[in-house]
Amino acid sequence: MDFKTVLRLILDAFHKKNVRYGLIGGFALGALGVPRATVDLDFLLHRDDLFKVDKFMKANGYECIFKSENVSQYVSTIKIFGEVDFLYAFRKASIGMLERAEKLDIFEGELKIKVLRPEDIIGLKLQAAVNNETRIIREFADIEALMDYRKQNLDWNLLEEYFSIFEQKVKFDELKAKYYDAN
Repeated sequence: MDFKTVLRLILDAFHKKNVRYGLIGGFALGALGVPRATVDLDFLLHRDDLFKVDKFMKANGYECIFKSENVSQYVSTIKIFGEVDFLYAFRKASIGMLERAEKLDIFEGELKIKVLRPEDIIGLKLQAAVNNETRIIREFADIEALMDYRKQNLDWNLLEEYFSIFEQKVKFDELKAKYYDAN
């Protein structure tokens, strides 16, 4: 996948169509200063903007290969366009994540992109780990990498809320002791 080409295309469409979005996933980790290999792009998208995005993606040669009430996955037969996944925001918590997304420079300032805050990415990764035990190791590796990099610059109260929602208070206390209290 040619990330720069795909992001230019998508970000231009998002801007023109007033799409509410935030970058998530492996590429977002890199934008936040925590490099991680990835092969696709992942976005949190306001569910009300799904129709606009679906139309745009299909018009640009993407096929929707999976769609549920929570996510959609688009793949192009053209290798440089790769795969783009969308998670839908429609609950108060996920819409709040979109509202807190911050514009960051990527590709040495060539592009600006809205990226979810580290706490919100951690919340989504925690949800993924709890919902699918095969993802626990990978998701917690990303969570710890973000915590280690951001340490005391994180909103630990918001993180505690996320861990409490998923009944992971013990794990939260362990991680806070390791990455916040130890400093």
